[in-house]
Amino acid sequence: MNELMQICMQIRIDILKMIHNAKSGHPGGSLSCVEILTALYKQVLKFDPKNPKSEERDRFVLSKGHASSAYYAILAECGYFPKEELMTFRKFGSRLQGHPSNLYLDCVEVPTGSLGQGLSMACGIAISLKLDKNPASVFCLMGDGELQEGSCWEAFMNADTRNLNNLIAIIDRNKLQIDGKTENIKKLDNLKQKIESFNWNVIEVDGHDISQITNACLKAKESDKPTAIIANTIKGKGVSFMEDNTGWHGKAPNDEELSLALKELEV
Repeated sequence: MNELMQICMQIRIDILKMIHNAKSGHPGGSLSCVEILTALYKQVLKFDPKNPKSEERDRFVLSKGHASSAYYAILAECGYFPKEELMTFRKFGSRLQGHPSNLYLDCVEVPTGSLGQGLSMACGIAISLKLDKNPASVFCLMGDGELQEGSCWEAFMNADTRNLNNLIAIIDRNKLQIDGKTENIKKLDNLKQKIESFNWNVIEVDGHDISQITNACLKAKESDKPTAIIANTIKGKGVSFMEDNTGWHGKAPNDEELSLALKELEV
């Protein structure tokens, strides 16, 4: 667990350096999902960086595509590409575009970034795996703000209708979005009960506890229903002046802010 926490710290450092270097990006929602991605890629997912299109791989969809800096950082950590490439993030001609695209990286299943669509695409992948009698699982990491899109609830309904017990949605429940608090924009209260009403299995965890996330994912793999994991998180986690601060949804730190953030993370 100490090694996994060290990886989380390094990913947070990478996120901030990438966004600072690019002078654009989304630090808040990237920092909130670090433990989720670390648990998935270090504890749960079946994958092979040397064979990213292996039929045996578990599929992963980053529905909240604006958290791409965190996604690229864990992919580099797992050996999909050299870590030095992280500093090309959001640069012209880079494979590491602002939102992930399978046109540039074989390990990306589908292009994402237009919120509210990831779960529907994950449903399609899960249906395809069922038709092929492939036992792989599909994981979809969503933001809570995008749950205000009607397409998400159509996807919840579709997954139940199609008996997609191979589908696991993880919701980064940091309670903030670009315009403010989620509850002030479109209420998501009683979220667990809402999703359960669509006949999903729902597990609620501390989204910064790798053990809880891992155990929930492993239980979900054994479920006879589609599963939603509500991961309660803090936007901007790890950097005091970014935590629970809507202003850091899509803002790059300047030189001074980066220095302050790195001092907090590197202690």
